Amino acid sequence: MARVAIVGDLLFGSNLAGTLRAAGHEVELLGDWRRAPEHAQACDVLVVDLAAGGIDPDELLSAFRAGPQRNPVPALASYAHVDAAAKTRALQAGFDLVVPRSRLVRDAAALVAELTARPRLH
Repeated sequence: MARVAIVGDLLFGSNLAGTLRAAGHEVELLGDWRRAPEHAQACDVLVVDLAAGGIDPDELLSAFRAGPQRNPVPALASYAHVDAAAKTRALQAGFDLVVPRSRLVRDAAALVAELTARPRLH
């Protein structure tokens, strides 16, 4: 199963982590999004909850995928369904999947499986 790093608020992240662990994934909750790149080499999928607020999707993803090891880790962003601007920012930043928060809650395991099944580009 996949090693998943989650960036977002503690309550939502904890609930999502429980769902993904039940599906057999190894999960790490990352509190400060600015420190998330330190974990890039230790994960197979990055999940970012933009509804948590204060997260710069472009800066986060650029830093996560940069560096000497350059891990092209697949990235999934979720947003509040009423925040179309967050969706647009995530797509422009290069997230592989961008879905409403409600879909992430409902389909988390399937979305992670979809991302891990894709070939990685180096």
